[in-house]
Amino acid sequence: MVAELLPIIELGNPTLRQKASFVEDIHHQPTQKLIDDLMATVAKSNGVGIAAPQVAESSRLFIVASRPNQRYPNAPEMEPTAMINPAIIAHSTEVVKGWEGCLSIPGIRGLVPRYEAIEVEYIDRNGKPQKQEFTDFVARIFQHEHDHLDGIVFIDRVESTIDMITEQEYQKLMAKDAKK
Repeated sequence: MVAELLPIIELGNPTLRQKASFVEDIHHQPTQKLIDDLMATVAKSNGVGIAAPQVAESSRLFIVASRPNQRYPNAPEMEPTAMINPAIIAHSTEVVKGWEGCLSIPGIRGLVPRYEAIEVEYIDRNGKPQKQEFTDFVARIFQHEHDHLDGIVFIDRVESTIDMITEQEYQKLMAKDAKK
């Protein structure tokens, strides 16, 4: 089965604002194909995560795929992981602001407050329950993608429009920080 690149929907498409449905049959061939397609799509688009609602599939499924790339040069490396019917079961009291972008909201970045550490549960693509702890950037990716499953996008969490910048200004900021 060949994975295909899926078109990413953008802000304004009603699917992005819907609460996604639970995945009932993880082993169902269309679900497995969606996982493969999401993996290919996130890799090709320089994302570090992608949720099924971003490709107009209202399912509680996302990929966390942290790796350094053009959009996130300092991202830690991890194996891309499909997370099905995920839940945050515990979190730190520490909240940290960090820059986020979204494949469904191109051209904009925002400083978003997120829990620094989270404990999560999800079902993997083989149908096995998983429990993990994530911190820092990977915790941020998980929370960002988890929001997509509830119809929330990162700009909903920005505390002030002053905390929003264009992608071009973000890249200049990152270049300036890299020289320090």
